[in-house]
Amino acid sequence: MTVLLPDADWRHRPGLDALLDALDAAGGKARFVGGAVRDGLLGLRVNDLDIATTIDPHEVVDRLKTAGIKAVPTGIDHGTITAVIGGWPVEITTLRRDVSTDGRRATIAYTDDWREDAARRDFTINALYADPLTREVTDYFGGVADLEARRLRFIGDASARIAEDHLRILRYFRFLARYGGDVLDADAYEACRAAANSLMALSRERIADELLKLIVVAAPLHALRLMVDGGILRAVLPEVDGAGIARLEQLIAREAAAGVTPAPVRRLASLLPPDAAIADGIAARLKLSNKARKRLSIALEPGGLDESPRALAYRIGVEGAFDRMLLEPHVPLEALEAIRGWTPPTLPIGGGALIQRGLQPGPDVAKALQAVQQMWVTEGFPDAGRVAALADQIVSKFQRARQ
Repeated sequence: MTVLLPDADWRHRPGLDALLDALDAAGGKARFVGGAVRDGLLGLRVNDLDIATTIDPHEVVDRLKTAGIKAVPTGIDHGTITAVIGGWPVEITTLRRDVSTDGRRATIAYTDDWREDAARRDFTINALYADPLTREVTDYFGGVADLEARRLRFIGDASARIAEDHLRILRYFRFLARYGGDVLDADAYEACRAAANSLMALSRERIADELLKLIVVAAPLHALRLMVDGGILRAVLPEVDGAGIARLEQLIAREAAAGVTPAPVRRLASLLPPDAAIADGIAARLKLSNKARKRLSIALEPGGLDESPRALAYRIGVEGAFDRMLLEPHVPLEALEAIRGWTPPTLPIGGGALIQRGLQPGPDVAKALQAVQQMWVTEGFPDAGRVAALADQIVSKFQRARQ
C-alpha cells in the first residue's frame, strides 16, 4: 500500500521549491528524510527539515550558488551542507554508507543507493524518505508500521547499531519517551544495558545535549525509570536515582498546572540532589554553558522562599525565582502570578541623592543605599515619593550614629 506524506504548511515555505529544483528533486535526486517525514506522518509540527540527495556535496554547493541560495558547508567533510532559505536552515546530506566506525565517529563513503543510506541510520522510524513532489513515502525497514504501533526499533541488530555510535543509547531513550508506547523492545533495552559503560567514551557535551532533550519532552518519566533501573546513566551521571525521578514527576505536574513552559535546566535541577554545590560540579562535568550552570546553581540554592515572590525575583532574577518556586512543592502555584510577566524595577535613587541630603561621601553612602533598597523591597517597591522619605530616614539614622 502506498503511503503519502500529508501536506502541511512547512512544505510551502518560501524558497523550498527553488531549493528542490536546484537539487533536481523531479529527477529523483533528492528526498525528504528523517524527522520531517516521521513527524509529518504523525501530524506533528515540523521544525527541522533534512533532505537526502544522490548529488556530491561539492556539487550541491555549486548548484545552490547558481540558484542564488546561501550554502553553508556545516559538515561538508561528512556530506552535509546547510541551505538557508528565508532565514530557515535546511540540511542537505549526500547518501552515505559507513566504511568504519569506532563508536564516536564514522568513516563514510558516498553512495547512490537509497537503501544503503537507510541501513546506516539508527531507528526504523528515522529511515523514512518522501518524494517532495508525489509525497510518496519509501520505507525499507517497516518504520511506518512501527510509527503506527508506537514501537521503537533499531534497524537490524541493536548491539551493532550501538557499537557504531554509542550516543544511540541515549537517543534510544529520548525517542522512546517521545514516540514509544508501553511495549518495550527487550533486545534493544538489553543492548543498551550491556553497552552502558561505553557512554564514558563520548564527549560530555554530547551526553548533556541528549539528556536535556530527553527530560524536556512531554512524558520522559517512563524512559528515565528504565534508564535508572537498567543502570544506563551510572557511568556518566550516577547522581540520578529514583528520588530524582520522583522530584521531576512532581515538577512536571506543577509546570502543567501553572501553565509554565518546560525548561531543560529546571528539569535537570529536579533530577539532581537538592544541593547547589553538587549540582555545580555536575554542570562542570557535563560542560554546560556558563549561563546554564549559573541557572542550575541558583535553582538549587537553599532559602529565599520566606521572601515575597517579587522580593525573591528582584534578588535572584525572575527566571531563578520561577525555577526555585516550582521546584519547591510547598509553594502554592498562585504565588507565581506575582512575578509572571513582571520586570523588576530599578531603585529610583542613587548615592548622590544621599550625599545631597547631608551624608558624608565614603563607605556610609553604599551602606545607606543598601539599607534604602532593603526597605524599598520589603515594602513592595513603592514609588519615588516613598523612596525619598525612606532616604531621609536612613540618612538621618546614619548622621545620628556619627554624632
